[in-house]
Amino acid sequence: MTDESVLRVAQITDVQEVDPALRQQLIDCWIEVTNSGGAAGFPFPPVGRGQVAPVADEVLRRLHPRRSRLVTAGFHGELAGWVLLRRDPDRLVGHWGSVHHLQTRPGFRRRGVASALMRELRRIARDELGLEQLHLAARGGEGLEDFYCGLGWREVGRWPGSLRLAADDTRDEVLMLLDAL
Repeated sequence: MTDESVLRVAQITDVQEVDPALRQQLIDCWIEVTNSGGAAGFPFPPVGRGQVAPVADEVLRRLHPRRSRLVTAGFHGELAGWVLLRRDPDRLVGHWGSVHHLQTRPGFRRRGVASALMRELRRIARDELGLEQLHLAARGGEGLEDFYCGLGWREVGRWPGSLRLAADDTRDEVLMLLDAL
């Protein structure tokens, strides 16, 4: 196995850890995923840097060791995907975290990137943050429920017809839970 075939997964807890090259790769990934039809936070493609960069910068600014972690995956220095883990500091809900923006660049799909990101996110949630549960919301009609269920998640509810992507395309928002960290 060559070095180029090894997936490297890392976490980032502070914006200071993000150099300009990684920032650009995160933005490019988000643009590619969105414009290929991915459900990653921008529902109406096409998008460009002008839309994505300020949102990505806000995600990065909010990174914090106890409240928000970015998990990245790449091959030989090239970003293949990323996901965000957040937790609310309020002790009422501080025992669970939420998962946001899981995405894999189209050229890296079917190589286990998303699964690796979610396994590492789960490990971080359990071992480093002491969380007991993870929550996420996924766009219905994309097959995402099957992916997450394959990783131990379960559907706990739906908001029927809550996402209107077009006049003839209304989807459920699927609420998922992982409580066996």
